[in-house]
Amino acid sequence: MSEAVKEVPKKERREFRNIHITELPNYRLPPAGWVSILHRVSGAGLFLALPFLLYLFQQSVQSEMTYAYIRGVMENPLVKLVLLGLIWAYMQHFCAGFRHLFMDMHWALEKESSRNSAIAVLVVSLLLTALAGLKLFGVF
Repeated sequence: MSEAVKEVPKKERREFRNIHITELPNYRLPPAGWVSILHRVSGAGLFLALPFLLYLFQQSVQSEMTYAYIRGVMENPLVKLVLLGLIWAYMQHFCAGFRHLFMDMHWALEKESSRNSAIAVLVVSLLLTALAGLKLFGVF
């Protein structure tokens, strides 16, 4: 009665380990990872730009002359590019924030739906930024 037990070959498991800074170009981050990193970057950018934006707002409501001056400064294409970057940061942070709210309500927590919502955040934020950019540069 001593039958030899057949051993089932075990599948090789992936090795999970910390990655070193030199391995970053070889590491493929999932869309949810990109959204998470961009959410933090955009939040930090908005936080750091807030004092400057509040100063500009204060100057613009001070008098008609300062409003005209600031409006003239905003016509510079380089300033418009910086403003477009701030618009992207806001749109990215806003859309990713909604994604996090949905995840707090336990929606889209599965792997596939989380991936789809991350891609949707990236696409929607870029589309909204493009629309705002077209308006900013006077296309419509």
